[in-house]
Amino acid sequence: MKLTVLGCGRWGTFLACYHSARNEVMLWGRPGSRAMAQLKAERKNSYIELPEQLQLTEDLAGALEFAEAVIISISAQQLRDLAKKIQALPVAGKTFILCMKGIEVESGKRLTQVFREEVTQPVRLAVWVGPGHVQDFSAGIPNCMVVDSDEPETTDYVVENLSSDLIRLYKGRDLIGTEVGAAAKNVIGIAAGMLDGIGYSSLKGALMARGAREIARLIRAMGGNELSAYGLCHLGDYEATLFSAHSHNRQFGESFVKGEHFDHLAEGAPTVKALVKLGEEYGVDLPICKTIYSMLYEGCSAKEALPRLFQRTVKGEFDY
Repeated sequence: MKLTVLGCGRWGTFLACYHSARNEVMLWGRPGSRAMAQLKAERKNSYIELPEQLQLTEDLAGALEFAEAVIISISAQQLRDLAKKIQALPVAGKTFILCMKGIEVESGKRLTQVFREEVTQPVRLAVWVGPGHVQDFSAGIPNCMVVDSDEPETTDYVVENLSSDLIRLYKGRDLIGTEVGAAAKNVIGIAAGMLDGIGYSSLKGALMARGAREIARLIRAMGGNELSAYGLCHLGDYEATLFSAHSHNRQFGESFVKGEHFDHLAEGAPTVKALVKLGEEYGVDLPICKTIYSMLYEGCSAKEALPRLFQRTVKGEFDY
């Protein structure tokens, strides 16, 4: 298979390197980006060294022409702009795989909706989400992830061609739940980091249980299968997000409550804005999301706001 990866951050670069062992792979980065400049100059980044056969380019047209399947791994809020550029090029018949998690803040739309709005050519589209960090995969530690699409045959195609012993891919059958669950787990990751930062780490078990329940309610209201919240896209990704030292979202939450600077991308920070909007739109109470929003954007104190989450009015655990 000829495969192009759009996005040369840590996850995109790893995927390009890993899949180049069995496929012809080209890695694209934005012209002038620091990450691509480093890769071109040193053939490595902080996490991985590039194999000789991996091709690098800043030419989007050439990168798209090269491949039959295209992985996109960029910031979720940049997807619409990239999709507009893709639409201007001949890509009919190709398969696009969104290896990214988030919801567009301005519209509250899932990433596949954003992509389909801008790329109107006949292409196949899937998402690839779930647990796993570059540092662990690079050390040979396996994990399981999930692929989903609005076309089951596209899901099958991606899983059959890109699954491996290191990254075992499962087939999702609920695109709404898979996308919302994957995006929302980053918000729960920020909450976990905040608990770590104020010394309340023992509450992360309760956070896991209530977080999955909260997002299940939202998925159900949006027309998805609430059980997806308990699958690989969300609950299955909690260990990698709520506990791992590698998680940018958890690190961001901890740094935030400690008043420390954090200069890496934490997708949960913009995503929580979109989730609060969706909760209002669909009439779903999202206490964890609203609490994180209040601390990030309204100046609420973590030591006051976080404990209150677990002191709410008593009700049945699985009541709606």
